[in-house]
Amino acid sequence: MSNQLFDAYFTAPAMRDVFSDRGRLQGMLDFEAALARAEAAAGLVPHSAVAAIEAACQAERYDVRALADAIATAGNSAIPLVKALGKVIASGVPEAERYVHLGATSQDAMDTGLVLQLRDALGLIEADLAKLADTLARQALQHADTPLVGRTWLQHATPVTLGMKLAGVLGALTRHRQRLQELRPRLLVLQFGGASGSLAALGSKAMPVAEALAEQLKLSLPEQPWHTQRDRLVEFASVLGLVAGSLGKFGRDVSLLMQTEAGEVFEPSAPGKGGSSTMPHKRNPVGAAVLIGAATRVPGLLSTLFAAMPQEHERSLGLWHAEWETLPDICCLVSGALRQAQVIAEGMEVDAERMRRNLDLTQGLVLAEAVSIVLAQRLGRDRAHHLLEQCCQRAVAEQRHLRAVLGDEPQVSAELSAEELDRLLDPAHYLGQARVWVARAVAEHQRLTA
Repeated sequence: MSNQLFDAYFTAPAMRDVFSDRGRLQGMLDFEAALARAEAAAGLVPHSAVAAIEAACQAERYDVRALADAIATAGNSAIPLVKALGKVIASGVPEAERYVHLGATSQDAMDTGLVLQLRDALGLIEADLAKLADTLARQALQHADTPLVGRTWLQHATPVTLGMKLAGVLGALTRHRQRLQELRPRLLVLQFGGASGSLAALGSKAMPVAEALAEQLKLSLPEQPWHTQRDRLVEFASVLGLVAGSLGKFGRDVSLLMQTEAGEVFEPSAPGKGGSSTMPHKRNPVGAAVLIGAATRVPGLLSTLFAAMPQEHERSLGLWHAEWETLPDICCLVSGALRQAQVIAEGMEVDAERMRRNLDLTQGLVLAEAVSIVLAQRLGRDRAHHLLEQCCQRAVAEQRHLRAVLGDEPQVSAELSAEELDRLLDPAHYLGQARVWVARAVAEHQRLTA
């Protein structure tokens, strides 16, 4: 997915570093160095060979372009890398070369290298999620009582609060953080099975080496190798898909609130941000576009990983290959969305006065339910609902405020005083449990963070 023109927009630099060519190579080389140490501890490799192998396991020592060309013939990245590693070692300590990659297979190096990258990626994503959640909690509390129009089917509904909307996003992020915590021990495991998964080449030393290798890399040792059992990776990708979807919802709502016709919430302004090549007045939701774009792209990538799960026998042809760029792309897209979401959440500009004006755009109709609920207790539900429906239709036809129409309606004025009507038609008095929802979402966030 590396593309210099778009990377800065769609991907966080730290995540791009994790999945750079150097990052991929270093993950495999870290596996090879740890394997040498583990096998030395088990008596399979002389300790004198370990230093030479470790010294050669530095990604910057290898020609990425040459390795890329070799992959086209070899079929994976580990085969040419191990050959190149052997040559580097042989040029300095020839007797150490025979101990490189002993008992391992290419997929062991590639999968374990990937897991090491995913450990870094997971750390970045968890940190960004926690930071974004902190910001949303703070903004939700600040705007817990800031009323704005609730919208259902893109139409004005009843009043909500901005804090309540932000608390909804916060709640989703809290659940995603919990999911990532739960899957961490399943994801961060060693891949080490040798040619067909049995580790037969290492004989009785197989388990001691596997245990020492896992310890060296600070990974768990799974119940068995997982060369063609890819559920761990797909589970992680699936949770990232959920993260992308929730961020996309946040971006979608922000972009809608930024529409000229609404003008209630805005991304933070900055010189050159959100402008148009031809229209000087434009202020486009460029951050929200990244969130929506990631939420649109990630599901397709995720479907590739699901489609690649029925891998044949002990080593897959093509399905494994389909994963190589797909999972890193998902990580990179989510990282970019998280970065843009943080910018939006931290610097969002709120026009509370515009929210109040928009609440009154339909001249009191958004509070018809409030009046109907009270009248239902006195006139009966059906009669009250029918009466309010007629009054709303009259208000629209006569282009009058609902308060005036209700005040002129004898059936209403017989039951409700002018003071009661004024209160019922005040959005600030019809916010329901909005503040409670904010408090509960923030409390859940704080429990997870503590």
